[in-house]
Amino acid sequence: MDITSILQMHQELSLTAVFLLMFVLDLFLPVRLRHWLRPLACALLGIELLANIWPDEVILFGGMYHSTPMASIMKSVLTLGTILVFLQSTHWLRRPDTRHKMGEFYTLTLSTLLGMYFMVSAGHFLLFFLGLELATVPMACLVAFDKYKGHSAEAGAKFILSALFSSGIFLYGISMIYGTVGTLYFEDIPAGITGSPLQILALVFFFSGMAFKLSLVPFHLWTADTYQGAPTTVAAYLSVISKGAAAFALMAILVKVFGSMTAQWSEMLCVVIVATITIANLFAIRQSNLKRFMAFSSISQAGYIMLAVLAGTPQGMASLVYYIIVYIAANLAVFGVINAIEQHTHGMVEREDYNGLYKTNPRLTMVMTLALFSLAGIPPFAGFFSKFFVFAAAFQSGYYLIVFIALVNTIISLYYYLLIVKAMFITPNDEPIATFKTGIAMRTCLLICVAGIFILGIASSIYQLLNDTAALY
Repeated sequence: MDITSILQMHQELSLTAVFLLMFVLDLFLPVRLRHWLRPLACALLGIELLANIWPDEVILFGGMYHSTPMASIMKSVLTLGTILVFLQSTHWLRRPDTRHKMGEFYTLTLSTLLGMYFMVSAGHFLLFFLGLELATVPMACLVAFDKYKGHSAEAGAKFILSALFSSGIFLYGISMIYGTVGTLYFEDIPAGITGSPLQILALVFFFSGMAFKLSLVPFHLWTADTYQGAPTTVAAYLSVISKGAAAFALMAILVKVFGSMTAQWSEMLCVVIVATITIANLFAIRQSNLKRFMAFSSISQAGYIMLAVLAGTPQGMASLVYYIIVYIAANLAVFGVINAIEQHTHGMVEREDYNGLYKTNPRLTMVMTLALFSLAGIPPFAGFFSKFFVFAAAFQSGYYLIVFIALVNTIISLYYYLLIVKAMFITPNDEPIATFKTGIAMRTCLLICVAGIFILGIASSIYQLLNDTAALY
């Protein structure tokens, strides 16, 4: 195999080209033309998405790089979510304190997306770790993007410190795997897995490092402060795109590499899932700040996503990808409304600020309500079907008690999601947020998200397609 084999990495190469082009434009584009960076970024990512939409399988460098059809679909989903985040960022990036950093935002975001591409297609732990760090380090810069605001700098510091410790634990686990097996290739490791105490400890360390990225309990303590301090657009990106890539990669490695240790990691996952969903739901009830509220909501949703990982089957893989697609649509709709109101009101993100919102901004209220209903799993919205599929995957694998506890927790989640709906429709307010009009980019983003909430629930063929593709994984 020669160096020209790298040309088969179509998605990574095309995204790298987009990154380099945006970097050059940021350097040389005159100030009076910099407002074209956002439409150019969206257009280039859209072209990259369409050019690589056909899933294929590519194995390079002795198996170090292994992109499957399911991985290709996952990359397309992440790219589409990134385009929606770019649409949401328009008004925020036009502010005087961020206008001059517009190009930096796009290049940093694209570099994190490239890292996620490598995570999803890794067939070797070192390539996976490089992708993980490429997705994490620029994210710390994004979290601290509003550097003149104390909360943003604090959020960036907490994020990078948490990432530092999680990466150290992750690397320690990898070193134990190499010490006991003698290789880091995913295809070769299973032959040396014996379930020895050192390998079990390596599994625990590996999972702990990934649990930080997914903000699973008890590795979630950084999440609420980071979401609250980070720019709302970055918090949206962190909650769905980053989490989706980590969840997919975690399931792929557990099944491929640690498949013979299913008994060990399934017990660990059961405890983590129950703790994550329950604790996050209980803490979400107590939140009045909507960004902190969405942080605990995302922790809870990560617990539901782990039900698909727990199944460890092709059906579980299909359910996971479908759940992530639906979650992107619903969560970005909520963050889009929060972002629009925050930018218009210069910082209103408390739940009581939304009292009586329906009277002055009925369209935003309806978008928020539909998205919250989907996150809660209320039929006929797509969130109901995504939860049903992950529950079904875990149930068919024999985890009846875990599924029952998760079902009970959906009632709790319905309560705290309805608290926001109640504030917008029922709670009186003498001075509600004044009527305002969102920009075209934000309206386009919210329209796509709402369409996804409905269409993904109706079009069951999408899940069937994912199921057929997962069978080839």
